[in-house]
Amino acid sequence: MSDKSEKYALLQKQVASLTAGETNLTANLANTAAAIHEAFGFWWTGFYLVEEKQLVLGPFQGPVACTRIPYGKGVCGTAWQRRETVIVPDVEEFPGHIACSSASRSEIVVPLFREGEVVGVLDIDSRELATFDAEDAAGLEAIAALLFQA
Repeated sequence: MSDKSEKYALLQKQVASLTAGETNLTANLANTAAAIHEAFGFWWTGFYLVEEKQLVLGPFQGPVACTRIPYGKGVCGTAWQRRETVIVPDVEEFPGHIACSSASRSEIVVPLFREGEVVGVLDIDSRELATFDAEDAAGLEAIAALLFQA
């Protein structure tokens, strides 16, 4: 087990503990964003939630962000449309990338599912190129699944 996967395993336990018994989605997303951001020191860590066929900014850690993202647009909208995690090693090379911050260099977006439907995305940006890999995807997908357990 790598240091990164160990960090994700601990983070999953922390998120499970933070959200146990709490029914308020905003509180759970806020604490989860803060926990991920603190654990890894990413540039931007946050959530967008589906509202009227677009993604609307939710709880986050980091600099100001885009407020609304259309379905299928940018990395977030693409992850929503594809219904799968999208890893972008260099945002400059992603067609249609929405630059909320010029400091962002790489990105990972994990869709959030409730009853088989995408209800939002977890979006994380890094100031470094090629920050994210399959290990990040697996760790973040496990955390995302915790947020919408029955």
